[in-house]
Amino acid sequence: MTKGEDITYFPIRELSTYQSKWTIRARVTNRVPMRTFKNKTGGEGKVYHVELLDSEGGEIRASFFNDAAEKNYEKTQVGKCFVLSKGQVKTANRQYNMCKHRYELIFDKLAQVEEVGDVAGIDAVKLEISDLRSVQSKTLPCSVDICGIVASFEQTNAFTSKDGKNLVKRELTIADDSAASMKVTIWGDRAKKEDALFEGNPVIAMKGVFVKEFQGGIAGSLLEGGQLIMQPTMPEAAKVKAWWAEGGSTQKLKYMSETTGGGGGGRQLLGKPVDVEEFRLATTRLTAQPELYTLYCRLSTVQTRKQGEAQPLTYTACAEPKEGNGLPCNRRLDGSGYCNFCSKAGKTSLKMTLRCNFIDAMDSFWVTTFHEASEKVVNMKATQVQDIEQQQGREAVETALKDTYYGDLMQVTIRAKQESYNGELRPNVACVSAQPVNLGERGRSMLGEIRDMIALI
Repeated sequence: MTKGEDITYFPIRELSTYQSKWTIRARVTNRVPMRTFKNKTGGEGKVYHVELLDSEGGEIRASFFNDAAEKNYEKTQVGKCFVLSKGQVKTANRQYNMCKHRYELIFDKLAQVEEVGDVAGIDAVKLEISDLRSVQSKTLPCSVDICGIVASFEQTNAFTSKDGKNLVKRELTIADDSAASMKVTIWGDRAKKEDALFEGNPVIAMKGVFVKEFQGGIAGSLLEGGQLIMQPTMPEAAKVKAWWAEGGSTQKLKYMSETTGGGGGGRQLLGKPVDVEEFRLATTRLTAQPELYTLYCRLSTVQTRKQGEAQPLTYTACAEPKEGNGLPCNRRLDGSGYCNFCSKAGKTSLKMTLRCNFIDAMDSFWVTTFHEASEKVVNMKATQVQDIEQQQGREAVETALKDTYYGDLMQVTIRAKQESYNGELRPNVACVSAQPVNLGERGRSMLGEIRDMIALI
């Protein structure tokens, strides 16, 4: 218990549904604007949310409804401290709640909220920083706090969502001293901030970044309940700033938000490590639930002909932005350049898809690779393949591809599941990521595996 004058305050971290009477003293570290909603009887209600932090580091989200919302909204300013009681504790709804507390607070007309003077023992904000490289190993989707350099930023983009809402967003590329970078989208008033705030590679911290996988990459979105902190003073900020100044700005970064446009290899997705023989056996036991497998192998063949007929290696895709997210459509265009999905002929981009045979010391397998993965496997861009074929002919393309056979060791990640085709069950297997292997890192990993096996003897 925390004592303040003659009152004993209950620690936020110990709040649960088993306590009905409690009084907490906390600082408002974040507040989401009030909104209206339709209640079960068809009437209109009001609600807003705050995040509360106490002197012991406990943090919880609190929601104020109707009378409590109207009475306390103007009072509960960010940064001020309050004594709160007469609220209900319920299990947190993870779909909307970015706080890590298992529970959340609900305040209605019985709420008691009294402002007190500043409490020096309560921090202004609580951050649990995750470095960007570690984010890719987390179970997605997830919510993280990050601190990094604004490596680049896009201009503000205003658009109308599918449900008719007017939205504004801005995309930032954030880098940190784990030598990784990730795209994070900010929204609303945060996106409207002046460009000057993001120029010159400033350090920023973000609390409550929602991270998810999309088309082979991972990207973040700072939702309404999150926080954007410009020029933070925490130790992580000083560390990442020093890294950037001492060579990080010229270092080759792992860009984790590279997308595949339909299944290719941007992010090095981590699946169950298997060799080719184990993978082929696993495909005989697939279910409707997708499985990820990671293999270390080499390209042995690209299928360039089928029954004597030359197979197309590239195709033209629609590059028109989709409504709602602004990402390119990427649907294959017909012979006239028309996109049936967008119902128009517009911007285009050239994509490559290859049917590849990979091999290791034990076995081989065939799999279709899409665009970025294809480009990584043969170390050629789709435009290069098209130029060679147009200028030198098909045989020159096939010769160029043969020069890549049995080349670099590749880390190939496969997504596999069982699907029904015309009433027949069979495996659906596709390459979702392909990257040349850093032999030093691979060697160290294998040595670690050997040490683990020795330890078991």
